[in-house]
Amino acid sequence: MNILVTGANGQLGNEMRIISKEGTDKYIFTDVVEQEGVETTILDITDFEAIRKIIAEHQVNAIVNCAAYTNVDAAESNEALAEILNAEAPKNLAKAMKEVDGWLVQISTDYIFGKEPYNTPCREEQTGAPTGVYGLTKLHGEQKIIATGCKYIIIRTAWLYSEFGKNFCKTMLNLMATKSALKVVFDQCGTPTYAWDLATVIEAALKKPVAGIYHYSNEGVCSWFDFTKMIAEYSGQKDFDIQPCHSNEFPSSVTRPSYSVLDKTKIKDTFG
Repeated sequence: MNILVTGANGQLGNEMRIISKEGTDKYIFTDVVEQEGVETTILDITDFEAIRKIIAEHQVNAIVNCAAYTNVDAAESNEALAEILNAEAPKNLAKAMKEVDGWLVQISTDYIFGKEPYNTPCREEQTGAPTGVYGLTKLHGEQKIIATGCKYIIIRTAWLYSEFGKNFCKTMLNLMATKSALKVVFDQCGTPTYAWDLATVIEAALKKPVAGIYHYSNEGVCSWFDFTKMIAEYSGQKDFDIQPCHSNEFPSSVTRPSYSVLDKTKIKDTFG
């Protein structure tokens, strides 16, 4: 299979690079900028004709879309740009794959939930009710992909972290190196997910693809406070002073979901 990966220089894209070395599939890694030390094909996914051209050139059978506008706070004042990158661009990819009867794997988010109160893990059929622009534009992306009629696998994930890019885990490690104490919110709960694990799931799904929307995260549930305590422990700093606090102590332009744990039953049953 010839697999094109967009956003290849981000967290998940870099993990897909690692995964690609283990199999026999051919991967084409694309982004809007180059990254030192790795081969990157420049591709603007807002350009439909550019997408069609690269699909034809490499005889692409599947696209894994790791590209997105992910700055949750900035999205509140950049809704038009977030809509282009999170909704219109995925629609371009879907339309292009429909033309060649290929598969699109779209990475979505737990942020499409959160506005409605609930305290049990979210299932795929639960109605999306985002709390902010980021979640809303990602939900629009899902809807636009489905409307094209292409073969799609939408995977909603949560709290992604890795060795690459910017993420909560790396931020906390950096703060522990420069501060004597931290206050971290305990009233937002979800599931931290290692990006390499998600990459292995994507690879498995593409081997025997079954269309639909799926939820994938690692197991368990914790608050950002709990997560930080474990980051400190695993990095040999279990005595570091970390105090719980309420989210309203860190004013933000967007209300984040207070509980966004994902139910993984469907993806386990489908892909093992």
